[in-house]
Amino acid sequence: MKTISKNEVFDQQVDAYEAWYEKHAEVYTAELEAIRVHFNRLPEELHGIEVGLGTGRFAAPLGIREGVEPSVPMGEKARKRGIEVMEARAEQLPYSAMQFDFVLFVTLCFLDSPKRAFQEAYRVLKPGGALIAAFLPEDRPIARSYSERGPWSDFYSKARFYSVARIADLLKETGFKKPEYNQTLFGALDDIHEIQIPEAGHDRGSFVVVSALKA
Repeated sequence: MKTISKNEVFDQQVDAYEAWYEKHAEVYTAELEAIRVHFNRLPEELHGIEVGLGTGRFAAPLGIREGVEPSVPMGEKARKRGIEVMEARAEQLPYSAMQFDFVLFVTLCFLDSPKRAFQEAYRVLKPGGALIAAFLPEDRPIARSYSERGPWSDFYSKARFYSVARIADLLKETGFKKPEYNQTLFGALDDIHEIQIPEAGHDRGSFVVVSALKA
């Protein structure tokens, strides 16, 4: 039996990916608002990218005009949302050093090497620039439900979830300082029927966002 690569999974699941956000509009909006909290702390008119931007579901409403995406069909959807897309991977960004004010990740669970991706983000960030990373902690209800469905789901069979402690360690190991966290998605995915307000911290929510600064 042929093994399906991560890229092939994303290439084949574009319509299902888009449909998920339509079906779970309240969840999507809550995630977006949790990320927006971190953007609201940044000065205005900054230049940044999203790494692994998919179809542009987060980049477009956040005003991010460029980024990288290895899946060609996903990138085509993002371009239709007005985003300049580079076909590249998080672990080898096609940008020069100290180019951006921020780098956003919303797909840590699909990266081959989050540590290498953070190192690359550090390289392309200006001094004082911010890494913003959203993720599903492995011990929370939503990540657990995806892991349990993994063998039966092409999409999440390729995912690897991480603990908050592991992400904190990776940030420290790659030189980032002053992490700040918030969280949303409290409870099981199918029980969320209204937009939840993000809260400070990282101890309860199934969707956690951290921002940290390049020294």
